[in-house]
Amino acid sequence: EAVAQEFGPAQVGECFGPTWETCWFKVELSIPPAWAGREVHFVWESDGEGMVWRDAQPVQGLTKEGEKTSYILTRSLKESEPHSLTLYVELACNGLFGAGQGRMIAPPDPDRRVTLSKAELVVFNRGVYELLVDLEILLDMAQLLGEENQRSFQALYTANQMVNVCDVTDPSTFPAARELAAAIFSQRNGESQHTIHAMGHCHIDSAWLWPYEETIRKCARSWVTVVHLMEHNPELTFACSQQGLIPVPWQAQQFQWVRSCYPGLYARIQDFVAKGQFIPVGGTWVEMDGNLPSGESMVRQFLQGQRFFQEQFGRICSEFWLPDTFGYSAQLPQLMRGSGIQRFLTQKLSWNLVNSFPHHTFFWEGIDGSQVLTHFPPGDSYGMQGRVAEMLKTVKNNKDKGRVNHSAFLFGFGDGGGGPTQKMLDRMKRMRDTDGLPRVQISTPDQLFSVLEKESSQLCTWVGELFLELHNGTYTTQAQIKKGNRECERILHDVEVLSSLAVAQDTAFQYPASQLQQLWRLLLLNQFHDVLPGSCIQLVVEDALQYYTEIRRAGAQLQEEAVQSLCRDLLQPQACSTHSTLVLNTLSWERTEVIARPGPDRTETLALVTVPSMGYALVQEPFVPPQPVAVRKQEDGSITMDNGVIAVCLDTMGRLTSLQLLDSGRESVPDGCYANQFALFDDVPLYWDAWDVMDYHLETRKPVTTLLKPLEITLAGGLRGSVSFSLQVGKSSTLTQEIILDAMCPYLRFLTQVEWKEAHKFLKVEFPVQVRSTNATYEIQFGHLQRPTHWNTSWDWARFEVWAHKWLDLSEHGFGVALLNDCKYGASAHRNVLSLSL
Repeated sequence: EAVAQEFGPAQVGECFGPTWETCWFKVELSIPPAWAGREVHFVWESDGEGMVWRDAQPVQGLTKEGEKTSYILTRSLKESEPHSLTLYVELACNGLFGAGQGRMIAPPDPDRRVTLSKAELVVFNRGVYELLVDLEILLDMAQLLGEENQRSFQALYTANQMVNVCDVTDPSTFPAARELAAAIFSQRNGESQHTIHAMGHCHIDSAWLWPYEETIRKCARSWVTVVHLMEHNPELTFACSQQGLIPVPWQAQQFQWVRSCYPGLYARIQDFVAKGQFIPVGGTWVEMDGNLPSGESMVRQFLQGQRFFQEQFGRICSEFWLPDTFGYSAQLPQLMRGSGIQRFLTQKLSWNLVNSFPHHTFFWEGIDGSQVLTHFPPGDSYGMQGRVAEMLKTVKNNKDKGRVNHSAFLFGFGDGGGGPTQKMLDRMKRMRDTDGLPRVQISTPDQLFSVLEKESSQLCTWVGELFLELHNGTYTTQAQIKKGNRECERILHDVEVLSSLAVAQDTAFQYPASQLQQLWRLLLLNQFHDVLPGSCIQLVVEDALQYYTEIRRAGAQLQEEAVQSLCRDLLQPQACSTHSTLVLNTLSWERTEVIARPGPDRTETLALVTVPSMGYALVQEPFVPPQPVAVRKQEDGSITMDNGVIAVCLDTMGRLTSLQLLDSGRESVPDGCYANQFALFDDVPLYWDAWDVMDYHLETRKPVTTLLKPLEITLAGGLRGSVSFSLQVGKSSTLTQEIILDAMCPYLRFLTQVEWKEAHKFLKVEFPVQVRSTNATYEIQFGHLQRPTHWNTSWDWARFEVWAHKWLDLSEHGFGVALLNDCKYGASAHRNVLSLSL
């Protein structure tokens, strides 16, 4: 399609745009015959990302920020080679990290232009390049090994001799200079030297500072460059974990994108997978957030990922790679083991703001006792460049010296793609086994973990979650994404329950397996570690919300089809009176609840119903509760609500001054305190705005007390009692809440709607309770864990804002209070105050 367009002249120095546009360039080259025998490159530099196409296939990614600005036309021009050829350059009008206005994580500049700064045909002097790499390594050794190390002086004097021997105007002097460097590099290490396992890597965020669609091209640009490097460096290995075009741990989604959009490239990748150079790792559909997806979602991440790798590459992943997510649930070890994975690699805990994690290689134990061998590359990065300083840091920084003598080194530009370069490989070739430096070998994840397993007898064990002491604002950022995720998880659960029941009852019913897989993959894609956390640009948020809308729409249709099949006889007009209502329960316990059902004249009527677990009931004459709800307004404007199970008292601002479980006789709200107290905090983090909330925000607490509409009764009792009120929040926002108490119900419900217009503010709701415990309990995937309610140590204090799923609980012997939610994740429990971040 691009080739068929009409092209006009373009000049170096010209600008192209705006942001996210694509420009195609037709480049006609003519190599002078006088360059016979020379290495010839096509050089292209711009501040946009580019891709060279030749003969209708992508052949080279071009990214100035990723040190890829040339395409090698020939390594030694022969007379038989074409001297005239036509290339096409696809230029994306965005940089490696999007198009932020003024700084990387600022919102994109919609009218940004990229400049073509260089387009040249050049002769590349390989001899000069090799000399420069030699000198770089020697000078780094001289500077970094230290005056107490004789190797630093040997490197320094060798570099000095090279300068003396080398005449830059006489290439015939280069070999002698290079022989001096080779003599240093060939002096070997002893057997005890630490071994670094270097693996090519290219972390590509499936969406972040760019939309999903741009990621597809990022994958192609990065992976085609890796494949090109492999063709000339057969020792290169590349671990790939993302589901797109990412050179490193592969996520299945990105592989799927490349297979669909770049079939020729995908075929080349498959060849190198078969050779053992291009190595799929990861095991999940995307590199998901490690905290917020439900247990079932995490199972589906592994199921979809491992199934894809098995179908496409004939093997499942034995390593789980998740280098860049914002913490790791204590349930992950069990899920990994259940998915055929016993090894785990990440590095994100090196970002901890308060405490330095005590290990780089250890066993990680989950809540059920499952263990996985875990490794953090001691260089604390997945984007190394093969420099001497990085090798020395890897050894010095290793916190498990003496226990293991091997570690990972992931090299290649990442986050926005890019991957390894030839220079990175050439640096490491010189350090393969050089006295004074750690031993460096190009390796594979399996080789690394196999050695670590043999050395594992003295490794320590870490029990419980791997909590990242940073980015805990991501539990709350972008409330609509959080709500969409939870709702869609629930919808897909219900569709599968109802469809399974329908199949069991009627063999003619077709289980919607393919439709469900498509919807699950959409949901799993949105659980990527910059989408579900909300740390992405507006374009990505819009895409994510559109995907949630599609899941809701299609899910509702599938649910309706399953119900029609399951309850076909009951839904016939003659099967029941016009006043009957079919009620389904998709949870695994019997439920007695008040429901709203359609009544005559399109009105809703309330009914108290009991429905068995995973079943349904036909409600005709709802039963009457033993005690109806009583709602009474007091002289001071406060309102009491009582259903015989619990009794509450609310002041005019909707705050609970009393909450009693009547059978226990216990008061839950301490004297002089208010539960359901909204509070506003300043939210000005040090740098990562959408990611972080800092501990000092707690010093800025301001109770929300500006009443717009005082508490009033909206339902006077019977099956249901309810009250409502409105508050002003900050300067421009409003909050409306309805508080509901149903008959026979042991909990109070809060329906809260906030029209949010504040900037750099953080809204929470607080529930001080009359319960004393040193630990609070939080729901996580398929289980729960406890976290301290005190700040005795820096590890405790660093958890000032944590994550939970549907509930958190503070209990003592015989009594407790739980706070439940249907779409929130950020929470805290400090001393006796339960707090939910809104």
